[in-house]
Amino acid sequence: MRLIVGLGNIGTEYTHNRHNAGFIAADQLIRRYGVGSEQKKFQGLVTTATIGDEQALILKPTTFMNLSGQAVGQAAHFYKIKPEDVFVLHDDLDLPFGTIKIKQGGGSAGHNGLKSIDSAIGNTYWRLRFGIGHPAPEYDVADYVLSNFTRNELQDLEKMTAYIAEHFAEILQKPQDAHMLLKRENYGI
Repeated sequence: MRLIVGLGNIGTEYTHNRHNAGFIAADQLIRRYGVGSEQKKFQGLVTTATIGDEQALILKPTTFMNLSGQAVGQAAHFYKIKPEDVFVLHDDLDLPFGTIKIKQGGGSAGHNGLKSIDSAIGNTYWRLRFGIGHPAPEYDVADYVLSNFTRNELQDLEKMTAYIAEHFAEILQKPQDAHMLLKRENYGI
């Protein structure tokens, strides 16, 4: 079984925030692969899914970003899912908007959601990082990540997350080779 975690903040005021890129991507996966309805479990919203030949749980923590590890830790421990079988979908300030990268392990780069997950299950999980760009030096980072995507950015993010959902079985099967799938020209923005 795989655990797929979309990071974000619960509440309508956060729906289109840059920090909610992970929730937006998780919602695409749920629409495409979800079986049944979301359930409140593990301090989050959980949907079961079949992605290719893989059984998966798609989790959106409801603990707010900075405590995401609580939900991830509970779900991973309950189902005995190894960190290497956890995929976290999240925003990344250090990547330009429209860029998607995948990697296993590494540091949190100041991302409090990742720090929380690291403390709960270690850092050897997979990270699917959605670039949101970096604010100008005079702009506060916390304000930036909690600001909304522009209308054009939301349209592009929809294309990106739809592309990811379409190819997620391939990503799960060979995540170490997924960088070829994630080239910007593949998802047409």
